[in-house]
Amino acid sequence: FGPVLPVIPFTDVDDAVTRANASPFGLGGSVWTRDSEKGAQIAARLETGVTWVNAHITGDFAGKPPPFGGAKMSGIGREHGRAGLEEYTDLKTIRVAKKL
Repeated sequence: FGPVLPVIPFTDVDDAVTRANASPFGLGGSVWTRDSEKGAQIAARLETGVTWVNAHITGDFAGKPPPFGGAKMSGIGREHGRAGLEEYTDLKTIRVAKKL
């Protein structure tokens, strides 16, 4: 079990995103670039549960880890934060009419 760092040549950013998204897995990924703003734009296009820019599996987040979970065949649901708590809830709606 990972981490794995594939190094694959690509022709342009669109090609790299297409190749990355062709995987049936999507737990996490990272984008490495000198332009962090462009890196964030690329990260938003990747089909992963978590994507880091210029880092991988890092971040303190003031002792509060952000929601974490996979996409595709890497699982569903999230751990941590509100999204993680919602995994343990079951929403129910009750509508009461004022008059019959």
